[in-house]
Amino acid sequence: MSGILSKQRIVAAPGFNRWWVPPASVAIHLCIGSVYAWSIFDPTLTRTLGIVRSAAEDWTIKQTNFTYTLAIVFLGLSAAFGGRWMERVGPRVVGTVAAICWGGGFLIAALGIQLHSLWLLYLGYGVIGGCGLGLGYVSPVSTLIKWFPDRRGMAAGMAIMGFGGGAFIGAPLKEWLIRMFYRAPEFLGKVDEVMLSTDQGRRFTEVAGQLKEVVVVGPNEIGQMIVAGSEGVYIVGTGNVGVATTFLILGLGYAVVMLVAAFSYRLPATNWQPANWSPPSAGQANSAMITRHHVEPNTALKTPQFYLVWIVLCLNVTAGIGVIGIAKTMIGEIFGTTLPDLVDAGFAATYVLMISVFNMGGRFFWASLSDKIGRQRTYTIFFVLGILLYLSIPLTAMRVSAAPNAIWLVFFYAASMIIFTMYGGGFATVPAYLADLFGARFVGGIHGRLLTAWSTAGVLGPVAITWLRERTRQSAIRDLAAVVNDQDFKRSFGAPVSELPTLLEAKTVTIEKLIEIAPAGTVNPTASLYNSTMFLMAGLLALALVANLQIRPVNARYHLRD
Repeated sequence: MSGILSKQRIVAAPGFNRWWVPPASVAIHLCIGSVYAWSIFDPTLTRTLGIVRSAAEDWTIKQTNFTYTLAIVFLGLSAAFGGRWMERVGPRVVGTVAAICWGGGFLIAALGIQLHSLWLLYLGYGVIGGCGLGLGYVSPVSTLIKWFPDRRGMAAGMAIMGFGGGAFIGAPLKEWLIRMFYRAPEFLGKVDEVMLSTDQGRRFTEVAGQLKEVVVVGPNEIGQMIVAGSEGVYIVGTGNVGVATTFLILGLGYAVVMLVAAFSYRLPATNWQPANWSPPSAGQANSAMITRHHVEPNTALKTPQFYLVWIVLCLNVTAGIGVIGIAKTMIGEIFGTTLPDLVDAGFAATYVLMISVFNMGGRFFWASLSDKIGRQRTYTIFFVLGILLYLSIPLTAMRVSAAPNAIWLVFFYAASMIIFTMYGGGFATVPAYLADLFGARFVGGIHGRLLTAWSTAGVLGPVAITWLRERTRQSAIRDLAAVVNDQDFKRSFGAPVSELPTLLEAKTVTIEKLIEIAPAGTVNPTASLYNSTMFLMAGLLALALVANLQIRPVNARYHLRD
């Protein structure tokens, strides 16, 4: 088996067409890039028991989104190890292990969902799947940069473009599979047709002589159902949200595709270079901040340039990754309440798909553009433009709440899609940035270590956005409860306002239900849940801009002496 997987076995013969290599790289990245469609899973994972809406024992979005955070953390950690390991054993070994981890992680997560075991979900998708992400991510990048030394930006863009486009295929596929295996819970009737009681914040009713926990879907919550249904009372634990089977099928499919792609890898022979190409002259290299020398991975860690690029990547990713992880929920909350005829579950799923399209396109566009204008200028554009766009989103949310109009949806859509092109472009441009600064020979190892910045961002981004959202949501609920009539509150929730904390913990009280009984003219605060997050992200990009402008060529004392 070691012979089949060995690095020597995949060295290309003379005359090999280097354009055969990108399809295998893109295939692996399309599979692991489905992580960017994680937000498709959130509405289902938070309703595995309640199905039509969250029950008291269902996981919260903060808990489920932590799975995504773990996956990104272990992506960076495994990439830091995998980049150096790949330089030694070759991309076929690394790609094969990545296929086993990514596919196997889905299978373990499926078991966790079926057993309602959060730690199995974390272990499968977050830890094992995250290792598959990291190993699958690094294996194509340095391989393509070695094949395309004349077009480093484009090569990195091709490799990483697939990762950005993974959700383009993954999002609709996941939606289709979930709907295929979805089964609605038992419906008992309208609220006024069912005798309800409240205990410890939970709603119950008697069915065939037994007390059963139920969830109540109000008229403002119908649009948030996974599959359209009726408002009223449903028995908890009687349906199937379809997500466990979806994980099972995806895990098997991804493993097969990635194994085929891993066995398609080829490496260029030692000292190979493209026909009619020679490395840039010393003058050209200095003017574009492109080195003609090489720096070993351990030595690169001693340079200030490595840490400045690390900060640039970390802050750029932090600003985008949290939004991607909760994208479907976010657009539904900002516009689903103000423009319900336009923004439904299908629209939100399409939004996730379009994020993938622009993320993918941005990776190729910005990385190719950086070959012409330079990496530092490219990142400067990212940060200046990104700051302005992030600051525009709270204004959009405020205006659509005050005067619902589709123009604000168009503005938000355009602003967010430009942001996601730059998010993807940041990933695609950074390998070429590293090759410019440290040389191409060890770029795989250096790039792998740099991806610890992605791990850090994988914690900072999702945790910040979910924490700020939950803090704002609970504050909004308390403010609404304060203006609601006490009798109306007790009639709707079966308990007085004084029991609000218990009702909140049981997920019985929501903003949508409070708006139904709030005084006329009360503004729904849901659209503003993400305002503080957007201000924070703009601030992070400002810090990244400062770090990027400090980057200079690596001092000659760090260069490898042949």
